[in-house]
Amino acid sequence: MSSASPTVPRDTLIHALGRGVINTVCLLGDLFLFGWEMLGWIITRLPPRSNLWSCMYHIGIQSIPVILITGGFIGMVLAVQSYDQFKLMHMENQIGAVIAISLVEELGPVLAAIMLAGRVGTSMSAELGTMRVTEQIDALRALGADPIHYLVVPRFLSCCLLIPLLTIIADAVGILGGWFFSTQILGVDSFYYWHYSEQFVYAYDVMGGIFKSFFFGAAISLISCHRGFHCGAGAEGVGKAATEAFVYSFIVIMILDFLLGVTIVNFYHFMQTVYPGVLR
Repeated sequence: MSSASPTVPRDTLIHALGRGVINTVCLLGDLFLFGWEMLGWIITRLPPRSNLWSCMYHIGIQSIPVILITGGFIGMVLAVQSYDQFKLMHMENQIGAVIAISLVEELGPVLAAIMLAGRVGTSMSAELGTMRVTEQIDALRALGADPIHYLVVPRFLSCCLLIPLLTIIADAVGILGGWFFSTQILGVDSFYYWHYSEQFVYAYDVMGGIFKSFFFGAAISLISCHRGFHCGAGAEGVGKAATEAFVYSFIVIMILDFLLGVTIVNFYHFMQTVYPGVLR
């Protein structure tokens, strides 16, 4: 009578880890090929103007209320959180510098991109996913139109062009919101608010935030369109694609923010060493 051999669990931690690595590499490779094909269309032929204007209206104009609310409350929250600490050091008049530099360098671009990933990214992913489920994308191919050129390129260009502009609006409204709360509620002198904001915020800081927002917009559009094009079947697949679009966009925005932040700071130090004062 033979003794039964112990059963080895098939789905071990190593198997799950290897499967996750393989799936991640396949996803990144497919996303790269998707972006490469889209880039080829941008170089060779621009999309129809009607598609481009429609996407710009949806991404830009309809996002302004969200950006205004987000930017305004960010500035006021910064004023509330910073005032007590500055008052302890008798530096409350310099609160404008903290609000302005925090907004233009970090909070404005990042929070605006996250809000737009939730509003614009999920919308694009759900729209393209619905077109995939209802076979409208296949119908475009049957009619001789390339879906990436017709659907993806206008959305990508609109995000790259308009999200930096929306970031500028968020920065401006946030600084105004911080000014209003600081001067009208907290009693900070309006002259010193703007004086220290001008002294401590340089053009390089503003351009660095806009530079980052351009990459955030490209990442949001590329990831959202890719998830929509690879949507699963049925309503569940559309919902999953929209969720993945936001989650992946959020993760990539955080990674890009770190990498671009390090690059911008190192470039600033290098330029200050070679050409002192040129970036001020």
